[in-house]
Amino acid sequence: MKSVEHERPATAGDVAAEAGVSLATVDRVLNGRPGVRAATSKAVQEAVQRLGFKRDAAAASLARRRRYRFGFLVPALTENSFMQAVRREIEAAALRGLDQRIAVTLLDYAAFDPLALTRRLDACAEAGLMGVALVAVDAPEVHDAVARLIARGVAVVTIVSDAPASLRACFVGPDNAAAGRVAASLLGRFVGPRQGHVLTVAGRMTLRDHAERRLGFAQAMARDFPHLTLLPVAEGLDDRAVTKPLVAAALRDVPDLVGVYSMGAGNRGIVAALEAAGRARNVVAVGHELTPFMREALLGGTFDAAINQDAGTEVRRAVQTLKALADGQAAFKPDPIRIEIFLKDNLP
Repeated sequence: MKSVEHERPATAGDVAAEAGVSLATVDRVLNGRPGVRAATSKAVQEAVQRLGFKRDAAAASLARRRRYRFGFLVPALTENSFMQAVRREIEAAALRGLDQRIAVTLLDYAAFDPLALTRRLDACAEAGLMGVALVAVDAPEVHDAVARLIARGVAVVTIVSDAPASLRACFVGPDNAAAGRVAASLLGRFVGPRQGHVLTVAGRMTLRDHAERRLGFAQAMARDFPHLTLLPVAEGLDDRAVTKPLVAAALRDVPDLVGVYSMGAGNRGIVAALEAAGRARNVVAVGHELTPFMREALLGGTFDAAINQDAGTEVRRAVQTLKALADGQAAFKPDPIRIEIFLKDNLP
């Protein structure tokens, strides 16, 4: 890249742009933290030299003495193993934050309920929080509540499930449309030349991650596997008691059902329905998140593949992003969350 001349002192954001990396990567290189490839680290260091970037030691010291208060809003889903893992990671972040003068509070809201989330967001405005990370319901009232928080000077990011039409600073999570396309590629290849129908199961389509996964899945299926036909989405509310009869009805009413794509939780209900119908071995099943139950389902052969996102990385990057925003780094963007593919043959 060409060197850039600055009338003002170069910033970390300038270094990120010059090196072609995220601000989070620049921060890791400058602070000597692991997880950066040698070539990337070299590019950042060369950009620092070209731009004459110098860290503001006084500002860094002031930031270290500052106290931060962040809230995480998570749906109350006791059966959703991945969401329980997110909660545990938030609690771990709260403990880690004590050494960094960061207070992290975990807040519940009724799952799939935009009004309940809106009330929680409005309460955050009165709680003295500097930043909020929320598992979003993508609804107009939620967008409005986010705007009210931001107007009060509270930084807002989304995690796991996004609300892109809102004024949130950024989304900390995976590319869910790409994850859906990956799921389609896996399922279509496992089904092979068989013709038939595929059932997609969501928690609720008002969740942006589920909607984006379904979109990516449908795109890849139409492009690569036109011999397979998608059934309407079944909304199982991430609840086995709701999901099981929905899948059982599809198995009963659609004799040529050859695949099931689970875009959320409710996998216990899917497994129960497949096993009760004696179809656990001839219906291909692909789902998300390597929970303990999903691990058992992969080993047992009821599920064929799982697409995973790391809850710990997601929460840590959300805290890092909120801290940067609270420090006035409006251009800060976290690195994306990578997805991993697990079969029974490569389980950790």
